[in-house]
Amino acid sequence: MQQINNFFENYARALEQYNTKGLSFMYNIPCTMLSDDAMSLFNDAGRLEGFFNQGATFYRQFGIAKVRHEVWSRRDITPRIANVKVCWRYMNEKEELLYTCDYLYTMKLDKNDMWKIIQSISINEKERMEAWQAQNA
Repeated sequence: MQQINNFFENYARALEQYNTKGLSFMYNIPCTMLSDDAMSLFNDAGRLEGFFNQGATFYRQFGIAKVRHEVWSRRDITPRIANVKVCWRYMNEKEELLYTCDYLYTMKLDKNDMWKIIQSISINEKERMEAWQAQNA
């Protein structure tokens, strides 16, 4: 579990630093991102990095400066594949909470025994983000 927690600490740090190349490295290629409204399949790391660049622009624009995570659960599917549920907390520079959201990740150990995300499912980010933006409009 510590290795998974460290993975998401590094992920949060990459989000805070708008390190889109670092975020891309944390995903297996190909990978899938799912939500109720969309499904994106990424076969190319450059395209995935471009997707993260769009998110980084949003974060900067709306003052998201700090990111924290909490691993809620981990279920091993095989010795090298796990489902991990994470709650994300997005804050401004003063560490005031802006919004939270939940994700479910399917992760796999690669040939170097490094965890990589192969599937990311947004459970409620769009709704929570829209509610936060409506409160601040």
